[in-house]
Amino acid sequence: MAQDGVQYCDSQKDFILPSYSKKVPKRMASLLEMKEIFRNADAVCFDVDSTVIREEGIDELAKFCGVGDAVAEMTRRAMGGTVTFKAALTARLGLIRPSYEQVQKLISDHPPQLTPGIRELVNRLHQRGVQVFLVSGGFQSIVEHVALQLNIPTANVFANRLKFYFNGEYAGFDETQPTAESGGKGKVITHLKEQFHFKNVVMIGDGATDMEACPPADCFIGFGGNVIRKQVKEKAKWYITHFDELLKELEER
Repeated sequence: MAQDGVQYCDSQKDFILPSYSKKVPKRMASLLEMKEIFRNADAVCFDVDSTVIREEGIDELAKFCGVGDAVAEMTRRAMGGTVTFKAALTARLGLIRPSYEQVQKLISDHPPQLTPGIRELVNRLHQRGVQVFLVSGGFQSIVEHVALQLNIPTANVFANRLKFYFNGEYAGFDETQPTAESGGKGKVITHLKEQFHFKNVVMIGDGATDMEACPPADCFIGFGGNVIRKQVKEKAKWYITHFDELLKELEER
């Protein structure tokens, strides 16, 4: 589909972001209550980079395009919460300027590596009838590749779209997507709650943008199996380093 000379190369569902009303803050759940929420979850939302997969997709793309070191430092600042996500994304992509061909070649030559235990955890959640979503600040084409490996419908993927000109050159990214900015993951979760009437939604991830999605998520589980973000480890009430820990929680019921 083309518009104004720009080619959109990733598919993405359209939805209306929910309006927000002031609500009385909930009392923070205890660890035992959080575990009960997880065991009774209607939906589990996973971050992707450094959570579902071992690497940061944008860092891998940067290395592939020859600007790895500079972009990796920007990623560390973004995930630590010291700069806004959209500002960091704009700056990093401005350095990388990936072409359509480079993105496709990265996926084919260096496919994302799943984190140990994630396939088993997603399978178990599916067996229990839990909806699994991938909510990522990464790129739609890469995240959809991960979703296919985990038998997650592409309709359950919320990520950013790169834009390319007709000759394949980089033309920016779709800044209207909620995942393109800080707080965007929370907007996606609110949308999911309103659309599907979920009662218990869990967010799992390694970064500050994941932690800030709770609320509206009912429970946040920090993940440090690939990289430890100091701010998240210090503030998350429930912090794990291997997905086997969550599998054991499900088996206890």
